[in-house]
Amino acid sequence: MTVFLVIIVLALLALTGWQMSKIFQLSKGPDVESSQVATDKDNSTQGLNLLIFVILFFILMIYCFWYYGNFYLPAAASEHGSQYDNLMFISIAVIMTVQVITQALLFYFGYKYRGNKTKKALFYADNDRLEFIWTIIPVVVLAGLILYGLFTWSNIMNVNEDDDPLVVELYAKQFSWTARYSGDDNTLGKANVRFIEGVNQLGVDENDSYAEDDIVATELHLPVGRPVLFKLRSQDVLHSAYFPHFRAQMNVVPGMITQFGFTPTVTSEEMRSSEYMEEKVRRINEIRRENSTALVANGESPLDSYEFDYYLLCNKICGVAHYNMQMKIVVESPEKYEAWLAEQQTFGETMAAQDAEENEAQGQQEEPIDAPAEVLETTEARNQEEEN
Repeated sequence: MTVFLVIIVLALLALTGWQMSKIFQLSKGPDVESSQVATDKDNSTQGLNLLIFVILFFILMIYCFWYYGNFYLPAAASEHGSQYDNLMFISIAVIMTVQVITQALLFYFGYKYRGNKTKKALFYADNDRLEFIWTIIPVVVLAGLILYGLFTWSNIMNVNEDDDPLVVELYAKQFSWTARYSGDDNTLGKANVRFIEGVNQLGVDENDSYAEDDIVATELHLPVGRPVLFKLRSQDVLHSAYFPHFRAQMNVVPGMITQFGFTPTVTSEEMRSSEYMEEKVRRINEIRRENSTALVANGESPLDSYEFDYYLLCNKICGVAHYNMQMKIVVESPEKYEAWLAEQQTFGETMAAQDAEENEAQGQQEEPIDAPAEVLETTEARNQEEEN
């Protein structure tokens, strides 16, 4: 109701302003020019405004590129990332070049060829050469970008199985990620959501021998320098596995398995100690300290200090907690990765532990209950009295 009243008030104010402008026009003297046709002075004023606008526009554009330049991601942490970045920057360069030229000419011609009563516009019925030029140039440029993009995409998406990539499944559900490593045989066991029960939250097939050595984890560890092939599954809705620092993203679709791969090239420690990331962490912690001052003054706990980590994010709006669907990624040396992997429990061990607990619980329920000694004595005395 309040919004409706505000709209009515704004509409009435606009109507009042329009009526006042009419009264102002009627109050002018008879010697004032009241024609609706633009004069040479009007054309010159508007032409000059066009020039001023485009100059200010370009100044603002340059300022935004300079001021917001540090919001770009750091250098890619994957082998294919440089190809991805090159494709993006080439596309931006082409777009910005065309934008600057066309906008500059548009506003300049608006000023140069502004209306003048002493000049007559020259009419072109058609110009085949001009039409050919402005048609063939975009065709050539776009064809080049498309072909370059196709080759880049093909090079990124085609994972060479001969490189012995590490096979990892990423399982998505509202609102968390789970990783399943393929174990010593580097082959994932079969899985289906119909098998989800108890600790088997990924629906791994217990009867598949390849699943015995699979390892389920809630933190993604990757060895630097080794290709990784990701198999993606979703339990519920459409998700999107997004690795911003590795320049990788792939939709996770219910009912099917999608995949992509990359080779990590920068460990978490190396990225954390880079000049770019140290400066970013410093700025973030300054903001957190300022905000913590206000929180402490209100009797609340201060914010924790920020430390950089790689994260897997969901890049599809998959529900109310979509913003918090993330999983920490640790890129480390092969030795540290193998040490971490050796500490993890395999799927076979997890299921065996669950079966043991169930058998133990079932055995406790089946054991006869020993009656207290007092009860037994009372029962025996009652039996003797009945016999006598």
